[in-house]
Amino acid sequence: MINDIDLSVGPMPVHFRRIAIPYCIGMTFAVLYNLVDAFFAGLLSTDALAALAISFPIFYILTSIGMGVNAATVALVGNALGSGNLGYAKRLACQGLSYAVTVSALLGAIGFTVMPWLVDAVTEAGPVREMATRYLNILFIALPAFVVFFCANGILVAQGSAIMIMRAQIATVLSNIVLTPVMIFGIPGLVGGFGFHGIAVSSLIVQTCAMLYILRAALRSEVMRHEVPASYRVQWDNFRVFTAQTLPTGIALSLIVSSGYIVQLYLQAFGSQTMAAFGISMRIEQLFLLPGIALAFALRPIVAWNYGANEYGRVREAFIYCCKSGLLLMSLGAVAIFVGRHLAMRLFTDDPEVVRTGAQVLVVLGLLTPFSFLVFSIQSLLQGMKHSAWILWIIIYERAFGIAFFCALFVVVWGMSAWGVWLGIATSIVSATLLAFAIAALVARREIGGLFHG
Repeated sequence: MINDIDLSVGPMPVHFRRIAIPYCIGMTFAVLYNLVDAFFAGLLSTDALAALAISFPIFYILTSIGMGVNAATVALVGNALGSGNLGYAKRLACQGLSYAVTVSALLGAIGFTVMPWLVDAVTEAGPVREMATRYLNILFIALPAFVVFFCANGILVAQGSAIMIMRAQIATVLSNIVLTPVMIFGIPGLVGGFGFHGIAVSSLIVQTCAMLYILRAALRSEVMRHEVPASYRVQWDNFRVFTAQTLPTGIALSLIVSSGYIVQLYLQAFGSQTMAAFGISMRIEQLFLLPGIALAFALRPIVAWNYGANEYGRVREAFIYCCKSGLLLMSLGAVAIFVGRHLAMRLFTDDPEVVRTGAQVLVVLGLLTPFSFLVFSIQSLLQGMKHSAWILWIIIYERAFGIAFFCALFVVVWGMSAWGVWLGIATSIVSATLLAFAIAALVARREIGGLFHG
């Protein structure tokens, strides 16, 4: 393995720190990457910002399948490593890369087919529609880079290493800061720029380089070293296994993005300031969630290894450690959000009404961070035990049915103000946490003898 790492032995805190800390740093830089794009789009025009905002969820929905490939790779390769079957782990890693290439080609075809319809549905004829369409046309070319990146990273994480993704994310942000203005404005006296679409060209170049970097590291790791080309030939049985683990996670991530539109439908009645306050507060909350997400991410390969090794006591130990550590971090984060909520809002806007409303939303979201973290952790537990299908049902309830139903109940039926939307979100997340625990307990009792004790 990488540096002789064996996740089925040794103290849990060491394993979690080794994976979670680099991943958290990498995720922070991933957030900064999007802010860099938004910054340069803002230098161009309001239309450029609007086109970027429209393009992001459309592209994210497609790349969410790539994130599903990452989760599947971690679970499947990690299970094989935990069972001591290095040969099977090698075969799965090779098949995972072939699967990633195949899926990215399919996603590209879907993207080019449905993208014009999706853009037309949310824009009117004019410069914003044209800019978003051309931007996505370029970005779709980068889909293989994104999906293969996720898969190669999954191969490394399954071996207990997250340091490479941290380095890759830091490098992509720094490269993007330098390359994006060159692609937009060109170099005076030498070459012209692409204008707004230079943002997409920069992403294409930067993400391709990041993919090559991570892929090189994966190919040189113990799991893939010395593999022959024949190992990458499509094996449909393995493809079916990857699909069974990929689709539930990918669709679930797509639903998370889609749920934002459901919330916006209810917020429209309360004005643009309320919608702006919600958008800003969500971004602030996501920053405070990053440490918890990193812990949950680290839980996945640890569970996969120990489940594959039949070390069920260590599976429970890992889950309990993750929950305790994460709840402590999220509680501290909730206090920080409460204390600094007005200051945090003022970093993004000077509108006093937006600040006031956003501060209210942050109180609710801060209290919800422990519940959101627990849902993430349970998802990682289920993925590590190769029960990804349950994740889809949890997210369908939380992000589709729950938000729509409870917001309708509080706002439409009971006639509440915007507080009805905040309470609807809260009720959905808290009840989804209870549902997730019930499902996790059911699966754990059948697979490992119990969730907290065997």
